[in-house]
Amino acid sequence: MPDTFLLEIATPDRLVISEQVEMVTAPGVEGQFGVLPGHTPFLTLLKFGEISYRVDGEDRFMVVSWGFAEVLPHCVSVLVETAEMAQEIDLARAEAAGKRAEERLARKDAEDIDVQRAQAAMARSMIRLQVTRRGDRRSRG
Repeated sequence: MPDTFLLEIATPDRLVISEQVEMVTAPGVEGQFGVLPGHTPFLTLLKFGEISYRVDGEDRFMVVSWGFAEVLPHCVSVLVETAEMAQEIDLARAEAAGKRAEERLARKDAEDIDVQRAQAAMARSMIRLQVTRRGDRRSRG
């Protein structure tokens, strides 16, 4: 059995990666899932979250928005609305978005606050910050 499989992640704008990887984890709508070479085929919806994958023993991270993943024994194809590699994330912008969402949630009693939208913004900010930290740790070795 092969030690790797092809991982392709694409958005409507670009092919983000096309690499041979040893494993991948992704945020399925029914929970995080992992794939190793030779995995049983399936198709699933993805939610906003973190994708991690391993190349030559090194873990890499990115944030993706909603989309689809097709898993085959020799290939995983991911089609998402947006994808950001850890090094592409603007840390200051992610922190500012989290702070804005936190301030909105603190004013829950105000009628003009969309609580679900603010909670989603907070979750997106937290995931971006988490992926950025993991990417920084990887680059420091």
